[in-house]
Amino acid sequence: MPHALSPDTLWRDDWKRGLDRAKESLSATGPPPSGVRHVIGESWSRALRSSLNPAGTEPRSVWSRSDLVDYRNAHPLAGLLPVVHRILLRYTRDQGLIVAIGDEAGRLLWVNGNDAAMRKAEHMGFIEGADWSEDSMGTTAPGTALWLGTGVQVRQAEHFSHIVEPWSCSAVPIRDPATDTVLGVLDLTGDDRAVAPETVPMLEATVAAMESELRARHLPTLSVPPAPRIAAPTPVLRVLGRDLAVVDSLSADTLTLGEKHSEILTVLAHAPGGLSADELSDAIYGPGHPLTTIRAEVSRLKKVLRHSGVSLTIGSRPYRLEGALDTDVKRVRGFLSRGAHRVALAKYVGSVLPHSTAPGVEQLRDDLHQHLREVLMQGASVEILLDYAHHTDACDDITLWQMCLELLPAKSPRRAEVVLRIEALEAEQGDCN
Repeated sequence: MPHALSPDTLWRDDWKRGLDRAKESLSATGPPPSGVRHVIGESWSRALRSSLNPAGTEPRSVWSRSDLVDYRNAHPLAGLLPVVHRILLRYTRDQGLIVAIGDEAGRLLWVNGNDAAMRKAEHMGFIEGADWSEDSMGTTAPGTALWLGTGVQVRQAEHFSHIVEPWSCSAVPIRDPATDTVLGVLDLTGDDRAVAPETVPMLEATVAAMESELRARHLPTLSVPPAPRIAAPTPVLRVLGRDLAVVDSLSADTLTLGEKHSEILTVLAHAPGGLSADELSDAIYGPGHPLTTIRAEVSRLKKVLRHSGVSLTIGSRPYRLEGALDTDVKRVRGFLSRGAHRVALAKYVGSVLPHSTAPGVEQLRDDLHQHLREVLMQGASVEILLDYAHHTDACDDITLWQMCLELLPAKSPRRAEVVLRIEALEAEQGDCN
């Protein structure tokens, strides 16, 4: 015998069917259908005038991952994520909800929250870099809030696009307190809890705190006696085993760079004397590339560093770093120079920006690998050499495996593994020949 439907479920089904019929009968020029909230009906009409189709509307991706990282690092809202986490995100993640921040055009810059909800939301394209403006998706809380300039709630079938109908959302615009211009939008997406009565006040409180932080950035510095100078901790550039460089600094949020900015900062960090525009262009793009390209990228990188709060700038003629910057590459070299072989190997978590094809990065990658290999083979214990031999960069190094075999005691249980590895590599070489 089938389960009886609850009155609440029956009401929801009737409500959804009613909205679907209203959406089908909607005219781009006529008044909102009966039973539909005015704010929703007006938004549906705008979507129809934009030639959107409820059955075929899906968000479009605006940027590549690297371009997205560069754009949002330079965005005025970039430094406000700790505020959102402290007030909103940590309280909503366990409730199955998703918090998103979009720019003034409705493009999602940051999406975070409940892991399971985020995986489901990916199927409708609710991801970083996607366009959720009204022009792209029709009626949604972030898009409609930006259009109206005020807080909006959209429940399930009130969404214009059918793929969004299982979800509900609330959103509030974020404004620049100095100019009152809209900088972006704060959105909460999920089930019915995303449109609970207390949701919009909670979003408004978070936005108020974000705008207060923006206001504080523009306040003039008061004239007070200088505090004793304490050396700021040196930021660290991490490029080993990752394709996008990260700058860690206790004085600012962790900064993830885009692809080209990762390559430029990596090359400059290891060129203490600086590089001319020609030299830097050759190191990033190879010879023959227009200098306007590298100059434009460096200009954008300067802006990213300035907005990030990292105590680091780039000088010109030649291009050079101004301000201290440590790197994980320098740290590995330092441990090697002190004979701390095991520590150096532990810090070598992967090659420099592994998928980069920038000539300067490839050279740095090869130099570090060769330096590590030579130092370890000259003075490391056989145990450390065996650990190194299992590393991705060294697992096919037959000379290294043969050295391990020579150094292992005759009765070592590890000799069998090494012999088998050498035989496999010799067979591979034979096949290649």
